[in-house]
Amino acid sequence: MPYYEYHCARNGRTVEVRHGMRERVETWGSLADRAGIEPGATPPTAPVERLMSSPAPPKGTSEQVSNEACGLGCACAPRP
Repeated sequence: MPYYEYHCARNGRTVEVRHGMRERVETWGSLADRAGIEPGATPPTAPVERLMSSPAPPKGTSEQVSNEACGLGCACAPRP
């Protein structure tokens, strides 16, 4: 499952969550539930915008992380 970053313009927060590619997170309430965070004073119906996704979080230092594509047909492969 990929990681996705969502931004809520209403409260200025950006939150990263992991979910299936077909799932959609469109409101702050849904995002807060998915991320396991308190929604605070932001209305649960406030819209969120998906910023980016990542197939898997990198692990280790930059010297240890391979830049090779994973081979799963995702967007991690550099384009010529």
